[in-house]
Amino acid sequence: MQIKKKIFTNKIILITGGTGSFGQHFIKTVLKNFAPKKVIIFSRDELKQYEMAEKLRKYKKKLRFFIGDIRDLPRLKTAMKDVDIVVHAAALKQVETAEYNPFEVVKTNVMGTQNVIDAIYSSDVKIAIALSTDKAAAPINLYGATKLTADKLFISANNYIQKKSFSVVRYGNVMMSRGSVIPSFKKQKTSGVINITDKDMTRFSLTLSEGVEFVIKCISNMWGGELFVPKIPSYKILDLAKAVAPECKINFIGTRPGEKIHEDLVTNSDSLQTIEFKDYYIILSSTKSHEKTTIKDFINKFDNHKGKACSRNFSYNSLNNKDYLSIQELKTLIKNNS
Repeated sequence: MQIKKKIFTNKIILITGGTGSFGQHFIKTVLKNFAPKKVIIFSRDELKQYEMAEKLRKYKKKLRFFIGDIRDLPRLKTAMKDVDIVVHAAALKQVETAEYNPFEVVKTNVMGTQNVIDAIYSSDVKIAIALSTDKAAAPINLYGATKLTADKLFISANNYIQKKSFSVVRYGNVMMSRGSVIPSFKKQKTSGVINITDKDMTRFSLTLSEGVEFVIKCISNMWGGELFVPKIPSYKILDLAKAVAPECKINFIGTRPGEKIHEDLVTNSDSLQTIEFKDYYIILSSTKSHEKTTIKDFINKFDNHKGKACSRNFSYNSLNNKDYLSIQELKTLIKNNS
């Protein structure tokens, strides 16, 4: 997929959860490389909004900060006045926290996402894309289940909301993002001991820049109804520990509540609805959202006819991935993205 240079030109963009790791990097990228009319940051944390405004002072005329919660539909409707494009990044995402506070996570990740859709329904928004996670594929934890539900809500919106396009991006762990494993390992390094839950664990990985670039490509090319999955490398958790703190002792503590040994991006059950492209996959809904979202149409028309249907029982997970990062590659990525 190619990025359309004018995709954001003179457009008003709203990003929910805009003060998070992804949101901040996305907004900086858009302001630096494109020509939006305005970017609206919708989030709950006034301190982060203040700090972000200070960092982006030179773009002050193009920024609008909205204090709000996606649980609050009237506030969302107010924020979306005259908006053209919505990027839905707000979520409660800590796996273990979700296990112990399940309905709070449901209220944000599921009911909040439906509020975003309802606000878009009554607005001028034409394009909406939601960020998902590998934990939404074959979920075993509450967080993953809520994100899978949110994905389904977003994709199904194409069935009943006309002249607006809804799509989803699903990817793995974002390197150095808040709450991710690398900052945790760096903190533990000073103690001389790194705690690892399971010696066989693998994870997908991509950088913030890669995640932002992929989302912009998806916004540039989406028809509506797609769940986009990038092809990204995996790593072994033991290799990551060696890359961060080779001198430290490893302490195995057992898996946490809701934790997987390996993560999925495309499951066996998705295979019949999945199309493979050079650098990514598209998973289509089993329900027909509009005339163009059939496998045949995507193979014949999307991204210069470069797609092919995946075989029955195909899967893409962090264990069977053919692209693994070496210890040295991990060291280089950590150095370049710290």
